[in-house]
Amino acid sequence: MAKNTGSSPAAAANKPLKRPSQARARFTIQAIYDAFVRIWHAQGWAGVTTRALALETGIAVGTLYDYFPNKQAVLSGYVRHCMEQLLEVLQTQVIAPTDLDWQHRVQRLVALTCGARQAGAAYFDHDMLMLEGQIAETKHHRRVYQELLEKWQAALAACDDLPRRPTAETVQALLLAAWGGRRYLLLVQPEGMALENWSAEMARLFCQALVSEGDRQDNEDNGH
Repeated sequence: MAKNTGSSPAAAANKPLKRPSQARARFTIQAIYDAFVRIWHAQGWAGVTTRALALETGIAVGTLYDYFPNKQAVLSGYVRHCMEQLLEVLQTQVIAPTDLDWQHRVQRLVALTCGARQAGAAYFDHDMLMLEGQIAETKHHRRVYQELLEKWQAALAACDDLPRRPTAETVQALLLAAWGGRRYLLLVQPEGMALENWSAEMARLFCQALVSEGDRQDNEDNGH
């Protein structure tokens, strides 16, 4: 029996044809994604067409087709763009700064991962998540998880003043709680739970968990 790789013909067909390599091409793709978000806000998924994108950007339809065979491919490219933006923001705002104590670094790490509306964060919402089945393959979810895990590992490694380093299992558990919680919050949109409030509460719980993890390791080292 053939192994199930998690790919589907529909999802595989709804992908950008190529990634921009030159500055002009990157500018063009960014303009398309910016127009995509504007149209999405105004008209939703039904309003997103290659013609609408061409009119909004002033880019020829033929140029659009050089990169995107259909609007699902635009969405697929945009979702990847969102992830690249998140990874970049984690690097520049969480990992790279040298003036953050560990509590503020962790709070920022959690807030950005949980989708807080901060500078550099790309727009993503419930309706986009509902279309995920049209564009996503299992291998893409795994790649996103691995990329996020590497950033979380680097962010916690940058916490020089953290009393004890969390174990690899603890880091993975915290990431899964934050990333999985973000996706479920978008999915169910629970009444009375604003994203910013949830994000702040998650950050508080994670800081407590890291302190408790340090205490647990100390107790184990002391034979308690």
